[in-house]
Amino acid sequence: MYTNIPKNALPRVLIVGGGFAGLKLAQSLDRKRFQIVLVDRNNYHQFPPLIYQVASSGLEPSSIAFPFRSLFRKNNGFYFRMADLLHVDTKCKQAVTSIGRIDYDYLVLACGATTNYFGNEHLARHTLPMKTLDESMNLRNVLLRKFEEAICSDTERQKELLNICIVGGGPTGVEISGALAEMKRYVIPKDFPELDINTLRITLIDASPRILAAMSEKSSATARKDLIALGVDVRTELRVLDYDGETLALSNGETLRTKTVIWVSGVIAKEVQGIPAEVLGRGKRILVNAFNEINGQNDVYAIGDQCLMTTDPAYPNGHPQMAQVALQQAKLLAENLKRSLQQKPPRPFLYQDLGAMATIGRNKAVAEIGKLKWGGFSAWVLWLIVHLRSILSVRNKIVVLLNWMWNYFTYGRSLRLILKSNTKSSES
Repeated sequence: MYTNIPKNALPRVLIVGGGFAGLKLAQSLDRKRFQIVLVDRNNYHQFPPLIYQVASSGLEPSSIAFPFRSLFRKNNGFYFRMADLLHVDTKCKQAVTSIGRIDYDYLVLACGATTNYFGNEHLARHTLPMKTLDESMNLRNVLLRKFEEAICSDTERQKELLNICIVGGGPTGVEISGALAEMKRYVIPKDFPELDINTLRITLIDASPRILAAMSEKSSATARKDLIALGVDVRTELRVLDYDGETLALSNGETLRTKTVIWVSGVIAKEVQGIPAEVLGRGKRILVNAFNEINGQNDVYAIGDQCLMTTDPAYPNGHPQMAQVALQQAKLLAENLKRSLQQKPPRPFLYQDLGAMATIGRNKAVAEIGKLKWGGFSAWVLWLIVHLRSILSVRNKIVVLLNWMWNYFTYGRSLRLILKSNTKSSES
């Protein structure tokens, strides 16, 4: 079965995945030179840096989700299909999807990464990931349900229900820890006055010697200090061994009784059937050359979190799996595909580091731009501006800004609805 996509005289670029990399590539390609087909399992692009705010009731999902068909409504030569990629046939130059086969002239894999449980089935079954909008909505529901259940429980069960553990000390773990700590301080006492607020514990666990290990020691120390000031128990050099839905086993022999474990401890690239195993590197990322072409494949590319490029002299072990890498790779690939039609040699990818940021809570953040490394209110304001500017539509920018203003001046969260979800939840 073939999908109903009319083929014209232009070469077809098939993009699989509508994250930062795939969307940027679709926006950057010249529609007068290429026919563009975008395939994604969802009909929207999500904005991952703010997913934690959906999980902590700060934003509604529609504020950080953008339908592909709306984004490309006025662009002729663009086709979107909502489907799962099942297999790639590089010899026939076809992608087999859940809705049929799609021919291509150029194939670009931008499927991104998913939560890494390091092969532990118990962790995959019982912990709560926070990688997608669906997962963040599920996490929000679980947290609010636990608060409701705790009101009607005895003291011992309350301790388990109100003991929240976050595993992973990267930016996502730090940001959700800070958001939950602010909920404990400003929201829970007003919404749940029957609960003893001191029973609610938030623990951040990471196997590295320090949190925010990808940033400087100064930023790491600032973040740790700010989280502790918010009441978060920050524990480093500690690995999680197992979790059965009630007891979290740690590498130091300690066990924690908890009903809620949020797992943000790393990612692993999504696998694509038909891509040879020998071109998979660390974290199952696809090995590519300096032009993002998959090693040993013709006209097949990988960009963003899914690829591993070791040709950049500044990053011999590969680039960090960050949005800026994905955006820059997509922009250059669009230019190189155009250059190929003009019989010009492609330009190699060299990553330009624009800095890193992480927010911790109200008026608290850390930022690094070049040699500048600082924290506090100015870093927090910069974080707000950068993320607000990165949101796609004007409507969503306004909605997010209004929500932030409401949360800032009222010391509250306005979106504390418990909605039924079909995604997994922690066991009761």
